[in-house]
Amino acid sequence: MSEKTPKATPETNATTGDEPRQADPIADVTASEEQTSPVEAAGIDAESVADGLAADLESLQAELQEAQDRALRSSAELENFRRRAYRQMEEERRYANLDLLRDLLPVWDNMGRAVEAAEKAGEADVLLAGFKMVCTQLESTLERYHCVKIDALGEPFDPNLHEAISQMPSSDHPAGTVLHVTQVGFRLHDRVVRPSQVVVSAASPESEPSRASGQFDSTERDSLESPQPEQE
Repeated sequence: MSEKTPKATPETNATTGDEPRQADPIADVTASEEQTSPVEAAGIDAESVADGLAADLESLQAELQEAQDRALRSSAELENFRRRAYRQMEEERRYANLDLLRDLLPVWDNMGRAVEAAEKAGEADVLLAGFKMVCTQLESTLERYHCVKIDALGEPFDPNLHEAISQMPSSDHPAGTVLHVTQVGFRLHDRVVRPSQVVVSAASPESEPSRASGQFDSTERDSLESPQPEQE
């Protein structure tokens, strides 16, 4: 006898004979939500969002590049300024005495004219007058640059301004008075360029015989032996 094939019913699967799976409404809704992205759920076009982000990134990159370019330009300008300032400082230092030399050249010219005039005239008086004129002009030029003579003759000996090269007994001046100036000193503003070399008075033998042999009290000796100021 042949086996009878069971008939498929609505409650059974025709192939496997299993009962058909019942549809789950909750599972279907969950699967539908998982397949839909938040952007799509909000009704936003994902491609438009990507394009916007790309544009923002490109704009930020452009701003960054511009800031870097500005920084490089600023650094280059600062370096150029530093180099210009250094060159200017070196140039000013190199030619610092240019104005002084220009003012001294007329003194040189007048000295040459004085010598030439004395040679033509054959008279010493002409040469003397010429050199006096040169000395006066040179002194005026130095004064314009605030380089002035140090007054010493008849002044009390000052080791900060004077350099004693010898002593001479004198009954007309107190001890320690400048009697002669062998070389004029100069100062620039309040700084000594060079001290005046002077001869200083000592007590006369009549007033203090003990000093005739060159003996001085400690105060005068310390004053005369004081170190001289450094010359610029």
